Amino acid sequence: MKKITIAIDGFSSCGKSTMAKDLAKEIGYIYIDSGAMYRAVTLYCLENSLFNSDGGVNSEELEKHINDISVSFCLNEVTLKPETFLNGVNVESKIRTMEVSSRVSLVAALGFVREALVKLQQEMGKSKGIVMDGRDIGTVVFPDAELKIFVTASAEIRAKRRYDELMAKGQKVSFDEILKNVEERDRIDQTRTVSPLRKADDAIVLDNSNMTVEEQKAWLINEYQKAANV
Repeated sequence: MKKITIAIDGFSSCGKSTMAKDLAKEIGYIYIDSGAMYRAVTLYCLENSLFNSDGGVNSEELEKHINDISVSFCLNEVTLKPETFLNGVNVESKIRTMEVSSRVSLVAALGFVREALVKLQQEMGKSKGIVMDGRDIGTVVFPDAELKIFVTASAEIRAKRRYDELMAKGQKVSFDEILKNVEERDRIDQTRTVSPLRKADDAIVLDNSNMTVEEQKAWLINEYQKAANV
């Protein structure tokens, strides 16, 4: 089979990262979590007081520091899963909090942030044999990807998944707050000026609202085999 690029886009809390990680592991590809990169920049903003009192981003200050922000991934030898590092520090747990989730879409909407991270993502994927998930992978980062998948599910189902995930991690969260966050992220992601979330014309839609993990895995492997055998 030839090495290909697999782009997985879709709404927040659709399980894109989990399915992309699993697929990459199954077929021996490298997995790159583009969402974690935007989350890391958001965490940088939180840690460096780059959010204004009204909740907006101090974009002028962030732009001055954008070249000082280094985001990388390192494989955890115990879990065999990639973890996110911000300027050399493991921030995998910190970037998954509601504090980051509620602000990441604002940071991701900034043109200079997307430009810097897209350039880095394209560099990471030069050799193919990668699975990358995000919002604009099939439309902007890798428009020539051989396999593009667009994942969707109802907002309520996505909020329930996120709620269960955070509760399992011991975080005290409100379902209504998470649902509101999911809906707000959808709005921001779809209406932003730079690289809005949309399905690529040649992407295959996967609505996983009522699919089991095993059904989803089988579907993904089937689509990969079709694309890699062309």
